[in-house]
Amino acid sequence: MSNTGGELIIGIDAGTSVVKSIAFDLSGKQVAAASVPNRYETRADGAAVQDATSTWRDCASTIASLSDQIEGFADRVVALSVTGQGDGTWLMDNDGEPVGEAWLWLDARAAGITDEIRKSAADETRYAITGTGLAACQMGPQLALMNRETPELLDRASTAFHCKDWLYYQLTGERVIDPSEAIWTFGDFKTRTYDVDAFDALGLSNRRGLLPEICDGSKTTHGLSKAAASLTGLKEGTPVSIGYVDVVCTVMGAGIQGGANPASCTIVGSTGIHAKPNTPDNVALNDERTGYVMLLPIADTVMQMQTNMASTINIDWLLGVLQSAMGEFGYDVALPDMIDRIEGWLSGSKPGSLIYHPYISEAGERGPFVNAAARAGFTGLSSRHNFGDLLRGVVEGLGHASRDCYAAMGGAGKEVRVSGGAARSPSLRGIISAAINTPVRTCSREEAGATGVAMMAAVANGHYPDMRTCIDDWVQPYLGDLEQPDPELVGTYDRLFPSYVGVRHSMEPIWAALSGKGAAG
Repeated sequence: MSNTGGELIIGIDAGTSVVKSIAFDLSGKQVAAASVPNRYETRADGAAVQDATSTWRDCASTIASLSDQIEGFADRVVALSVTGQGDGTWLMDNDGEPVGEAWLWLDARAAGITDEIRKSAADETRYAITGTGLAACQMGPQLALMNRETPELLDRASTAFHCKDWLYYQLTGERVIDPSEAIWTFGDFKTRTYDVDAFDALGLSNRRGLLPEICDGSKTTHGLSKAAASLTGLKEGTPVSIGYVDVVCTVMGAGIQGGANPASCTIVGSTGIHAKPNTPDNVALNDERTGYVMLLPIADTVMQMQTNMASTINIDWLLGVLQSAMGEFGYDVALPDMIDRIEGWLSGSKPGSLIYHPYISEAGERGPFVNAAARAGFTGLSSRHNFGDLLRGVVEGLGHASRDCYAAMGGAGKEVRVSGGAARSPSLRGIISAAINTPVRTCSREEAGATGVAMMAAVANGHYPDMRTCIDDWVQPYLGDLEQPDPELVGTYDRLFPSYVGVRHSMEPIWAALSGKGAAG
């Protein structure tokens, strides 16, 4: 048990499959952590759902678990904050009870109505207001589908939450939503308020009352309720902040910020996240109406974001193919041993000998274009290529995909902070840096999402004057040296990138044919 003195802030990050609670001291040092698996169910009709009550119990249990690790827990915790998985729809009735199952961001049932709305003239207006491309994972299309097919469900509901909003209600009894998720689906990113035209474009004018009041957790707190205090072991009235969505908190934990020294952020995880700070007036929207514009808890600053549906999943797939093939011949090779070999494979192969499109996800791609039928593939294979070449092609594909995403946002900027487990590879960092022709810097900060939301509580409770000051203090010690792109690699990838984009466009009718939704032509 930790008996080190000092006040603590708890950051809660409720992900799709894991709920974490992390205790930090006021300088940002991690003191203790607790987590539990968070279960969800998928079904053949495209449903991906979660039990809201169980998610709250899991959240409360992680907070209570910290008391076993920290001496004087209740007296030392001066604030807590919560973020969580984005998108989805968590309905609640007048009595505060869930209405049906919570729809997750993985839920695909709204794909059809999403396509229908995206083809309408009203969607052009909606995109200009929100800055965010429409996707089936979002609350807007999910509510639109419910409004059309199961209106009785919405009639029973009084509030439409996201995951963190639901948990905040359980912690405080307050029905609010953070600015980031409220605005990208239903609001104007320039005014930071709901917009009637955004509701109209989604056919939800009759359901505007479901959306709760917008609350900025870096400025406003509510007290922990008596019931939540009893479950968590904390004191009733402890200040609680509602965080911005998990991806915003994660990139803040990795050091993204605007101002005089802007830094973009790429997270190389299961999915690929590419985020760029900007001022609202300088946001670059794209013709394909994709990506997100997310508010940051920083004055006059927003974050543009494009996400690749699959990032390191592509690497996992290729290593899994090799592992399975070797297993057929009686060779039991552990995955960690294969991961340790990646650096050798990358350094021993020739750059730019293959083009790979990393659309390995069964859900296709969403950034910087939306195509559920998109699939992965190599271009340029010959008999001289070996496994190392294939692996390098896959990683270079992630680099090209990063460039594709940043290009849709007007470029990467002056510096990119790279985080995620795969970012530990020097070769991978070098490939991404060269592909986007931008210096990169690693951030070794663990639990970036919980860090980002805890920083919001630190500011809200007066421990720091503003978010930029807190980010500098909490993140700066975890940043590596600036790594410049290799000029030779830059030239190689500059030469290949037009072909990468050209093949992507030419494959669209082929993907449609493979999916059974069109002819190859």
